[in-house]
Amino acid sequence: MPEILASYAVTEAASRGRVLHEPPPKARGEFQRDRDRIIHSTAFRRLEYKTQVFVNHEGDLFRTRLTHSIEVAQIARSIARALGLNDDLTEAIALAHDLGHTPFGHAGQDALNECMAGHGGFEHNLQSLRIVDRLEERYGAFDGLNLMFETRAGILKHCAPAIARELGSLGERFLTNRRPSLEAQICNLADEIAYNNHDVDDGLRSGLITLEQLEGISLFARHAAEAHDEFSGLTGRRLIHETVRRMIDALVTDLLTETKRRIDVAGVATLADVEAAPPLVGFTEPMQAENRALKGFLREKLYRHYQVVRMTSKARRIICDLFSAFMSDARLLPPQNQELGQKEGMPRAIADYIAGMTDRYAIKEHRRLFAIGEI
Repeated sequence: MPEILASYAVTEAASRGRVLHEPPPKARGEFQRDRDRIIHSTAFRRLEYKTQVFVNHEGDLFRTRLTHSIEVAQIARSIARALGLNDDLTEAIALAHDLGHTPFGHAGQDALNECMAGHGGFEHNLQSLRIVDRLEERYGAFDGLNLMFETRAGILKHCAPAIARELGSLGERFLTNRRPSLEAQICNLADEIAYNNHDVDDGLRSGLITLEQLEGISLFARHAAEAHDEFSGLTGRRLIHETVRRMIDALVTDLLTETKRRIDVAGVATLADVEAAPPLVGFTEPMQAENRALKGFLREKLYRHYQVVRMTSKARRIICDLFSAFMSDARLLPPQNQELGQKEGMPRAIADYIAGMTDRYAIKEHRRLFAIGEI
């Protein structure tokens, strides 16, 4: 953490604390404690085997939710430090932001949300909060991780009004149209920077997109040309890495410049000013346009590539089959999930169980339930 924080940064002294009071840590800060609890959680370890774009078993070199979360944390912490913000809090939020993701990436989330349509729906940010508040079982004194209020608020990126009312003070900002901390805002944009640029890298590695296709995307083409100019004859993986590195640097530099400008224009001096202001962390309009073009390219050429669509189609069937089987006969669930279902409703307990699965575990569980000859 910077030695002197900006006046509008989140501080431990002004924090709203934990739901259950605990003695302060002896050799680290409260937000460092949050980060450490997240890293040691079961849900964090499972991210190693959850899809980013490519199903985990398709190759050891593709990114997973775990490597993505680490990359988001690195980008977010660097931005926070440069702005004089609380980088320990920022890192904790970034590392926790995908804890609630289902197996098979967004395809899995969409499928589980459809299955839960009549039972409150499913959204991975809310599931991340549910994990740190309720589902992790690591401490004798409480369920979950008992994180600081500001960490939990940063994890909760989206929230419908009805759910916000149920969350009390944590959901209040969604009802009063107030913004989260700058630390939380940074994590949202760091997430976007990481997945756009690293999906380019993984897409090229997979062969589903090509350098020739990316020549029409200005953000990529401009930095590829710079890499060529500096290192004549550069090709292959070195060219890709040099280009992606430069793209990330350009996006972060632009974000820092624009965010500082917005803070100055809004006259922000306190955390309350941040909460009352329009969104402060963002790109300049030219950079936002280039970033939007890159996102559009990835959506059309990578995420809708027929090989990815085949994978996501299978993933949706696996999720829906599992949910249907467990809803038809809850005795198929492990005992602890049956017990949770009796307390909180069987649909939510089933969603918890499925969302907690890794890609390969979901495939194996589906095989156990539906493959002839497997018991």
